[in-house]
Amino acid sequence: MAANDENKPKKIELVSDERLDKYFDITGRALEKVKAGEKDSEKAKEAADFIDMAERYFSDAKHFRGQGDYVLALAAVNYAHAWLDAGARIGLFKVKDTELFAAD
Repeated sequence: MAANDENKPKKIELVSDERLDKYFDITGRALEKVKAGEKDSEKAKEAADFIDMAERYFSDAKHFRGQGDYVLALAAVNYAHAWLDAGARIGLFKVKDTELFAAD
């Protein structure tokens, strides 16, 4: 093995059930936390829109997984979480949880 090969990240060529379970769990918990939590009262419409988009992508992810399309399922569940992270980042959702969100 060449010296520069040992610094390369491991290539993952399979979306496994375990990987999907992990991301479905994290996104599902984040979605519930956002829905139940405090939101910016002056931007309630925008917060509701971000939640709606996250729920739609999460639903799509479940559909794709059920169809056996794990690649699209992983993409959709990550899109769902991106809407939640973005909403948290710009202050639509008042969350303090670095396990579930990129913003604190």
